[in-house]
Amino acid sequence: MRRVLRGLRIVVALAPFLFYFLRDRRRFFLVGSPARRRPGLHEERAAKLVATIARLGATFIKLAQIFSARADLFPEPYLSALGTLQDRVPPIPFEELRVVLEDELGGPVEEFFETFDKEPMAAASLGQVHRAGYRGQEVAVKVLRPGVEEMVALDLDLSFRILFWLNILFPNHHVRGITNVVREFSVRVREEMDFRAEAGNMERFRTAFRGDRGVRVPRVLDPVTTKRVLVMEYMRGTKVDRLQDRFARGELAFEQLMERLLGLYLRMMMLDGFLHADPHPGNLLIADDGAIVILDWGMALEIPRWTRDSILQVALAVEREDLDGMINGMYRLGMISPEVSRGDVREAATEVMRIFERARTSSRQRAQEIIQEVWDTFYTWPIMLPQELVYFFRSAVLLEGIALHYDPDFNGLHAIRRVIGRHRSNILKETAREPVTMARDVMTEAITSLRSVRDLITRVEREEFRVRVHPRDAQQQERIIHLQARRLLLSVFATATAVISAILFIALRSVWLLVLGLLAALVMFLFTLLIPTHLLENPLRHARGIRPPPR
Repeated sequence: MRRVLRGLRIVVALAPFLFYFLRDRRRFFLVGSPARRRPGLHEERAAKLVATIARLGATFIKLAQIFSARADLFPEPYLSALGTLQDRVPPIPFEELRVVLEDELGGPVEEFFETFDKEPMAAASLGQVHRAGYRGQEVAVKVLRPGVEEMVALDLDLSFRILFWLNILFPNHHVRGITNVVREFSVRVREEMDFRAEAGNMERFRTAFRGDRGVRVPRVLDPVTTKRVLVMEYMRGTKVDRLQDRFARGELAFEQLMERLLGLYLRMMMLDGFLHADPHPGNLLIADDGAIVILDWGMALEIPRWTRDSILQVALAVEREDLDGMINGMYRLGMISPEVSRGDVREAATEVMRIFERARTSSRQRAQEIIQEVWDTFYTWPIMLPQELVYFFRSAVLLEGIALHYDPDFNGLHAIRRVIGRHRSNILKETAREPVTMARDVMTEAITSLRSVRDLITRVEREEFRVRVHPRDAQQQERIIHLQARRLLLSVFATATAVISAILFIALRSVWLLVLGLLAALVMFLFTLLIPTHLLENPLRHARGIRPPPR
């Protein structure tokens, strides 16, 4: 019963927004131009969507935080509205957290902590942070919200069931993208609800930056850290968006700090392959000595070597205006579905190339504008941004937004270019293969290519050359034939219905029977002419690969 009631609550809460979004695209859902909207309506709807998500609880708040970085799936102003959920989660009373603390630690709270502030320092969708005293030192205690694990598991199961039907009814790259995000979230949220994994992420980052005194993460206190309780040293500092006074006093240099932040995330992305994936201002502090403090390591991305290599190859292809190289790199990154035609991909890649060309020639265009144009392109075309690039772009936009808060004339593109130029040699060295290995691979590919050309020429001379159709192309042709056959059958049924209605009218002289028959025939004719092709297909083919998360 609980599952049914929760499912009904989710559907009732979100169905109106699905209805509105469908009418934004087609006035009559299947046909027609987009519905006209008055100015300000989308802003009002976005605010209502955020309020609805907040009422649905932790799972949907966390998903909204992720979607706030996916401009390839959602347009403005919904992205900005979803981003407001980052730090606006209502706290829960301490007495409810006490149950979790005492259950995990195996005793009363007072037995482990000399002091414990009942008012939270921060309240997130999954956990809540309190200040406390432990063995003479000040610590921050992060506690998992009670009952959140069961609620997340139930919500994910229901979400996959809803997405299953959405993929059948509305198969497009936006729905597929949302499904992929939820599927990835179902894996990561389980790791995020295990604070031992977060402690491991912090230790891994500390090891990677052991020799850099300008970057810090809190030290974890293992004796009192469990799956649902994380105890770490309390880190003092100023939030990265509240540094006006320190800049005015000359304690910090504005441009130097911005370049350090950009360089830090570039190093995590391209050199270390381990990215802090939740870089909002509440998680970035500047210590009294100017060191950067990174908090909240529940979301961290492992970026494989081949992904970094592919990202670098795409970036180099864009730099030398190599369109085919850029498209090949996009295929390697999984940005393009195999069903998408290469012609559509080429048009989208050409548009992205134009955007970066304008960025090179413009001295006034900002990083936020460039990235927004790229995101708009990916939102329009059936192409998906890899999550690694999404979070890196989000970090760049966040950091430039912070900089613009202090200096309206700040040019983020210039700063990014300086940082990339400074780290370029290290990135190329890290991602490049050994010269001997690279030379061996090139020779092997050259020999293989020569053999293939010789074999091709030999077959042509022997008249053994045959052209084979790829199975995917054959399936596409078969699909088209089946769809046209269904349209033809519907037309035959419509004609037969009209003829039978006329015969019955002659025999029975019933005007209503004639009108109903002709109306049914007209509906079938219109169905064959106006209905989108995908609604004539087998709906189960769109749902393959969608599975509920493991229990």
